[in-house]
Amino acid sequence: MSDMTIPKTYKLFVGGKFPRSESGRTHAVNRPDGGFLANVATASRKDARDAVVAARSAWSSWAGATAYNRGQVLYRVAEMLEGRGAQFAQEIIDSTGATPAAAKAEVRAAIDTLVWYAGWTDKFAQVFGGANPVAGPFFNLTVPDSVGVAVAVAPNAEGSSLLGLVASIAPILTMGNSVVVLASESAPCVAMSFAEVLATSDVPGGVVNILTGNVAEILPWLASHADVNSLDLTGVEGEVAVEAERSAAETLMRVIRPRTFGATEKSFDRIARFVEAKTVWHTKSLA
Repeated sequence: MSDMTIPKTYKLFVGGKFPRSESGRTHAVNRPDGGFLANVATASRKDARDAVVAARSAWSSWAGATAYNRGQVLYRVAEMLEGRGAQFAQEIIDSTGATPAAAKAEVRAAIDTLVWYAGWTDKFAQVFGGANPVAGPFFNLTVPDSVGVAVAVAPNAEGSSLLGLVASIAPILTMGNSVVVLASESAPCVAMSFAEVLATSDVPGGVVNILTGNVAEILPWLASHADVNSLDLTGVEGEVAVEAERSAAETLMRVIRPRTFGATEKSFDRIARFVEAKTVWHTKSLA
């Protein structure tokens, strides 16, 4: 008697939970050789709105956490990912056809990326901020503050099914933003397994929300959403990116354009794109 294989159906990741799409839609994801891999939820406009609501609700507590705490949470995600490294390497192979060596290297790079950004959580303000010279009996200080809710699109580029997702999420979280991320269309299963890592780590529910489905269908609704503060289009190009920029202009949200950064690049400036410079004035004591 042969063993029975139960096909897996991946759901969405919204508010720290794994709901089905409200539309009930799913789509099949195949291996590079054409064989069936899994069923994946197809997110709808309502799912996108729910994800933004969850991100907005979680933002204030995440932004209000200490920089040290946020760093420890990102370190914890890296630890959890490392503990499941073999599983992720196999999922990358199954989803993309990568060689075992390349898959292991991608997992290692994703872990390193999380650790790199975790190290910046309590150091970024010291580099970005500072005291400003003023004429008068005042102190004038500039400090970085989180923007709010960001939307990102994970890239479809080769070698980035996991690394591209992590490279999109980590800089947004570093300074206290929450995020709605659209998973790679070509390798969504890897993204949803990463959602399981987030759910079993210390990341508060709603800080990261992951949607799967058709980017061209969902992105315009997120780009025009009045409660989204920043839009990272690093992972999308062509007419889809152009249309998203047009939609974002209606609400004056901040847009990080395609090719501003490499799909998997670690960058101090990438963190800076998701902060506001807050200026504080205080009088000097005249005593």
